[in-house]
Amino acid sequence: MSPANEDTKGQCAPRLGRARDWALGGTLLLALLAAVHWSIGWGPLLAPWRELSPWLLGWLFLLTALSYILRAVRVHDYFRPRFSGQFPVVLRLSILHNVANNLLPMRAGELIFPWLMRRYFGHGLLDSAAALLWIRLLDLHFLALIAILILNLSQPSWIWWALALLWVAGLALVVLVSGMGKTARLAGDGKIRSIVRRVLLAAPRDHWLVARVYGWTALIWSLKFAAFTSLLKFFLPLDLWRLLAGVMGAELSSVLPFHGIAGSGSYELAAVAALAPLGVDPKLALAGAVNLHLFLLGSTLILGGLAFLLPKSAKKAAVSQAFS
Repeated sequence: MSPANEDTKGQCAPRLGRARDWALGGTLLLALLAAVHWSIGWGPLLAPWRELSPWLLGWLFLLTALSYILRAVRVHDYFRPRFSGQFPVVLRLSILHNVANNLLPMRAGELIFPWLMRRYFGHGLLDSAAALLWIRLLDLHFLALIAILILNLSQPSWIWWALALLWVAGLALVVLVSGMGKTARLAGDGKIRSIVRRVLLAAPRDHWLVARVYGWTALIWSLKFAAFTSLLKFFLPLDLWRLLAGVMGAELSSVLPFHGIAGSGSYELAAVAALAPLGVDPKLALAGAVNLHLFLLGSTLILGGLAFLLPKSAKKAAVSQAFS
């Protein structure tokens, strides 16, 4: 695709899921509504909210909002110095991307990131998608580290600490992979070769950048897990490692082959699937997962509305200088 064609494509609205995706997502939503109605009842499920302290709710929302802000910091740092002085625009981009991820079915929200990168900053679609891929890999890497923590909390052993150290040490391979994009084997024409080369080159370029981006990733997920486990504990008085497992299951619903509208159905199913084998009653797990999901959606809508107050156009002079 020529640069001109790519530019034109970047100005068009992204495809927000196929009709089949929306139909399946709608089916999952209806199935969730029916399951709650017949197994628990919406009245009993929502009743505990009356006893939740507004101060605690506000504090948990603040932690969630801070995790959203740090996602923008991570993107800003990842592409530095290209976006220097443009953090408000990056913040708008990052929040809208996460809002789309939380609301659209079948992970169609991921398409928003490269589209907004092109629209706001003139950044290439493929390069933006490749960078997002590496960010998502770092997300999964840290989630695996949380999984090791859960295992250690459930069955304490030095083995988990050793495994965690080895897992973190493996991050050094990211820089090695980035250097592979410059090898002679990937030089030259060819669509597949070009895509592989650009994906490898999009990886963090040095150990210091990997450390910084991973540090932001750790803070993002730590804040989110702190907020979500605290809220889930209000609805499900369980020990910490089970709460972490429930939140982990819900968050990993994003990698399922199906994903409902606003995550409805798939989010709850993943949380119940994580908690039920740990001895939690499925009905109680479902009630906790639905209430946690309501908090997530409420936070998403509030932050998404606030994002529209942020600037959406980068300063042309700053962008031109950054790309020169």
